[in-house]
Amino acid sequence: MVHSHKQTEKLLQRLDAAWTDLARSYAGLSDAQMTVSGVIEDWSIKDIIAHVTTWEAEALKHLPVIMAGGAPPRYVTYGGLDAFNLRMSRQMRELSLANVLHQRDDTHERLVDFVRNAPQDTFAGETRARRRLRLDSYSHYPLHAEAIREWRLRVPAILSEQDSNHAE
Repeated sequence: MVHSHKQTEKLLQRLDAAWTDLARSYAGLSDAQMTVSGVIEDWSIKDIIAHVTTWEAEALKHLPVIMAGGAPPRYVTYGGLDAFNLRMSRQMRELSLANVLHQRDDTHERLVDFVRNAPQDTFAGETRARRRLRLDSYSHYPLHAEAIREWRLRVPAILSEQDSNHAE
C-alpha cells in the first residue's frame, strides 16, 4: 500500500510542477496584458487559461467514467477536438479575467483533490485513467507555458508600451 501512496504523491508532484511552471509563464503580467490577443493565433493568456481549465474540467467529468470501465464520448460529436476547443473558447471568452482566474483555481483544486482521493491503483502505471489525466493536465500545460514564454519574447515592446499607457 505504501508503494501506491508514493506513486500518488509522485504524480501529484509532477502535476504541481507543470502547473507551477505554467503559472510562472504569465507571472507579473497586468490584467491588460493577460487579455492581449495573439499569444496562440488570436488567443490571449486569459483564453489559454480558460482553455486549460476546460480540459481539466473534461478530465474531472470523464475520469470517473474511465475508472468505472466506461468510455467517455468522443469529440467527433463536436466535429473533432479543434471544433470543441473553438466552441469552448467562444463560451469562455465572454467571462471576465477575474472569473476565468477563479474557475482556474477552483477547477485545478478539484482535480488535485480527485487525484489525491482516487483509489490507489487508479493512476499506477500506464492506466487509461493515467493517460487521460496526463493528456488533460501535466503534458498539456507545458505546451501553453512554452507558447506564452515565446510570445513574451516576441512582443516585449508591446508589453512595455501597454505598461506605460496603463501608468498614464
